[in-house]
Amino acid sequence: MPFSHRMQSSRFELKYLITEACARNIRDFVRSHLELDEHADPTRLHAAYPISSLYLDTNSLELYEQTRLGLKNRFKLRIRFYDDLHDSPVFLEVKSRQTDVIRKQRACMSREDARLLLRGILPGNEHLASANGNLQANAAALQQFHGLCRSIGARGVVYVSYLREAYVSPESDQIRVTFDRELTSAPFDPEIGLAMPRGPSPVKLDRVILELKFTDRFPHWMHDLVQTFNLSRCSVPKYCHCIETLGFEPGQWRFTARGIA
Repeated sequence: MPFSHRMQSSRFELKYLITEACARNIRDFVRSHLELDEHADPTRLHAAYPISSLYLDTNSLELYEQTRLGLKNRFKLRIRFYDDLHDSPVFLEVKSRQTDVIRKQRACMSREDARLLLRGILPGNEHLASANGNLQANAAALQQFHGLCRSIGARGVVYVSYLREAYVSPESDQIRVTFDRELTSAPFDPEIGLAMPRGPSPVKLDRVILELKFTDRFPHWMHDLVQTFNLSRCSVPKYCHCIETLGFEPGQWRFTARGIA
């Protein structure tokens, strides 16, 4: 399933943990304002599609600690992909938070080049895919990703995977609502490389992760949604849940893969 490289550089993300029954009712509410995401998979329940991300971190799990402590200014490094097709691209992402504003930089490249990057080899800009037609933005994101990896000694740590049901605005990509289910975790195996994890460990949330995403003002209808369903905003750090599910602790384990030089 090909994925376009369309993403707002900054936005707000509000997260909630809800029951499946509540998710069904919210879906009906959302459908009166948004339409199903173009990447929806009609063969799956709720037309959800799989997402897997390899998260990178230091040996002391510095980025995990920053997220766990809820630091207002922090960042994450991950490589995201949506299937196991050899020709499908992967996306290097730097996701940073500055208070309540989320900013993302994203570079699209081939799986093989991403594997080289994990071994410390920086691909040239000619290897970047032009999924969004903006090679300059892709090149800047690649440099930012590689620079941050080198500065902290980040390496592949854990896969975070789930199924996403997503709705978007028919007029623009500035408003988005997602329902994430079946969160699983698996340690990174450098011998296998970038691939959907086999036999991952389920994360016991027993809830659906609802995210309301917007780039400007909080839409009035989203405010009505929160009030109607009496939603309470909370922190749901998928990466932290996956690290804890696997039992990783800072300073008590070692990487098996080469770091980024």
